[in-house]
Amino acid sequence: MRLSVCLLLVTLALCCYQANAVVCPALFSEISGFSFINEPVFKLKLAKYDAPPEAVAAVLEVKKCTDQISLEKHLLIEKVQEKIAEKCDR
Repeated sequence: MRLSVCLLLVTLALCCYQANAVVCPALFSEISGFSFINEPVFKLKLAKYDAPPEAVAAVLEVKKCTDQISLEKHLLIEKVQEKIAEKCDR
């Protein structure tokens, strides 16, 4: 539960700042990928950022935790993110 709250706060911080309140579709694509894509495919998506191995390992460790969240809760988180995007795009 705590991790999903952190993810929600990061989404709010990235999407709803005054300089540019338009939500980048790629951001939600990445967040959805983090929630719904399996680990091997997610590793391939991470490879495009050429991140250090330690950072990739850390993200994958967090992903293992979020993968334990039920599908029902993942879908609720997705709905909240969509509502945030709607408010930020106004």
